[in-house]
Amino acid sequence: MNYNAGEYDVIVIGGGHAGCEAALAAARMGCKTLMCTMNLDSIAFMPCNPNIGGTAKGHLVREVDALGGEMGINIDHTFIQSRMLNTSKGPAVHSLRAQADKRKYQERMKHVLEAQENLYLKQTEVVKIDVQDNKVVGVITKTGAYIKTKTLVLATGTYLKGKIIIGEVSYNSGPNGFFPANDLSQSLLDLGISLRRFKTGTPARVNKRSVDLSKMTEQKGDEKIVPFSFMSNVEDIKREQISCYLTYTTDDTLKIIRENIHRSPMYNGSIEGVGPRYCPSIEDKVMRFPDKQQHQIFVEPEGENTDEMYVQGMSSSLPEEVQVKMLKTVIGLENVEMMRTGYAIEYDCIDPTQLHPTLEFQNIKGLFGSGQLNGTSGYEEAACQGLIAGINAALTAKGKENIVLTRSDAYIGVLIDDLVTKGTNEPYRMMTSRAEYRLLLRQDNADMRLTEIGYNIGLVTEERYSKFLKRKEYIEKEVERIKGVQITNKKEVNEFLLSLDSAELKKPISLYELIKRPELDYYSVESLDINRPDLPEDVKEQVSIISKYEGYIEKQLEQVNQFKKLENRRIPENIDYNEVKGLRIEAVQKLTKIKPLSIGQASRISGVSPADISVLLIYLEHYYRTNALKVEE
Repeated sequence: MNYNAGEYDVIVIGGGHAGCEAALAAARMGCKTLMCTMNLDSIAFMPCNPNIGGTAKGHLVREVDALGGEMGINIDHTFIQSRMLNTSKGPAVHSLRAQADKRKYQERMKHVLEAQENLYLKQTEVVKIDVQDNKVVGVITKTGAYIKTKTLVLATGTYLKGKIIIGEVSYNSGPNGFFPANDLSQSLLDLGISLRRFKTGTPARVNKRSVDLSKMTEQKGDEKIVPFSFMSNVEDIKREQISCYLTYTTDDTLKIIRENIHRSPMYNGSIEGVGPRYCPSIEDKVMRFPDKQQHQIFVEPEGENTDEMYVQGMSSSLPEEVQVKMLKTVIGLENVEMMRTGYAIEYDCIDPTQLHPTLEFQNIKGLFGSGQLNGTSGYEEAACQGLIAGINAALTAKGKENIVLTRSDAYIGVLIDDLVTKGTNEPYRMMTSRAEYRLLLRQDNADMRLTEIGYNIGLVTEERYSKFLKRKEYIEKEVERIKGVQITNKKEVNEFLLSLDSAELKKPISLYELIKRPELDYYSVESLDINRPDLPEDVKEQVSIISKYEGYIEKQLEQVNQFKKLENRRIPENIDYNEVKGLRIEAVQKLTKIKPLSIGQASRISGVSPADISVLLIYLEHYYRTNALKVEE
């Protein structure tokens, strides 16, 4: 017998990185929000590498922050090492990465949730979703509570029918020994939601006292700290950083893996789930790249107050005794003490093509999917989906129109569009190469792209918005100022330019145009700019990038304008593709399944050809003309 346990505007199932952002977003937007998690101690837990950011992932964190999310602020408060990656390349692919103090990251995020107005936390397992007339109305917990809701966000991570696999041993479990959620999958199936099985894994943890760090290459953090959050003050987040270490496998490592490959669940058929191609296990790397003589291994601290270290690059599901032997062949790990065994975990997730670009399920009003449930891997990918799902759940609860970020708006838009339009056959990971407008979607300008959106929906605070407007004004004024600064072709100016291996000036030129030279930038010509104002470092960086890459940026903006024309050609929700004469059978099937919102989205569906799009455009023109006439009558 169930009992009535209250009513909420938004319920979030799951307390991982997606669940945290979803719950905070909904509560901050004024909705009475409940987060249900199987264990309050697992909130913002990092079952794999305790780091935030990295290539492309750093872009996602900055975008989450610009919209008013928490991940960037949380890592700025709890990092133990910070590094900017890809600095030898252009600014479009620069990505910030920070090693976290695993426990402090969790503790701070949990406290932020606990202190948030409108947000309630409950340790409980949701076993059933109540849907009436294709609309979410409530949930039922294992303890018999019935909780009413207007909207629901699923952020279940790797818990749905979680199964840990180590060699020949397997057992039902969530990550790191937490209980799995064994009942909710059936409720989803009963609602007509199709599930699939994915797999991920994590390497062993080792005791620092048993590691010979002197045999490894020390990797220090950057001297110049760059914060993830646009709200963080650099001076306030400075701290002594902890080093990571680089080492390598040996011939003996490869030999042990090859001798025991028949015992690997990956190769003997005992794992049915599909694993992430871009984060393979060590046994997978050895078998897929047989000519490679050694593999990089990074030994990284898990926090300030622990001696546990994370062995990045050696994710494995080999038997425990094989893992110990294998670790001891790595340079510097000859006497290693393994504290936690590496494992693979299988779990249920959905086919994300069942979702709208808002992350709402197509056939169930008020139900949203986010994070690893949608087939992604990674904390950052989870957080950004949780944020969008939480925002749209709140907007739906308030009876307002949902937001959709497009591929030209944000990396978040690329990720979601890829998932709902193309689907994924393996755990999806964000990469810079997936973003066709990456010169515009840089991590450094995420606030310029998204803060206005966050403010308009009520998620960005007045304080943040005011700071954003001030930064925007600084940048615009400085760009205008350097356009008006004339550099003459005086002797001392030309001598200075020659010293920088730059050609002499034949006639005066604006400082803005001068900076466009490949060998120069805003910083290198400072001595020619005698009236330069004292500006924040991040403002200088923006001015330098804008002036340097103006021509490329303008070309990409032209491409975006073309893209938006197709995105703005809306497709009615009630369209019956069987009635569209001239569409191929495959196109009808795919369009009916995906239910694209626009011609742009339809054109990106695999199996829909340019000829199909032409047919669809002609049909829509007739459709809108006919309906316009009916309205006039």
